[in-house]
Amino acid sequence: MPTYHTYVLLSKKDGHFYIGLTSSLDRRLYQHNMGKVRSARARRPFKLFYCEEYQNKTDARKREIFLKSGQGRLFLKRKLNDSENGKKSVESL
Repeated sequence: MPTYHTYVLLSKKDGHFYIGLTSSLDRRLYQHNMGKVRSARARRPFKLFYCEEYQNKTDARKREIFLKSGQGRLFLKRKLNDSENGKKSVESL
């Protein structure tokens, strides 16, 4: 059974987040950094900032929607502030 990842990339160019979901995190990060994702191409390069693993696509999609909401973006900004203050941001899978 495949697992799904809700992920947040951080643009090294301008500091903006890109939020998505995938069943292959390594492949998706590669696609983003190679410019194969048109909506994010101008913000390359990216680094993985945050990731959560789910057993089904529905739960991963719900979390993606939350992270794109106002409360979700506030959550991510707090994570970013924590990482800038030396706390670990990317959670292990």
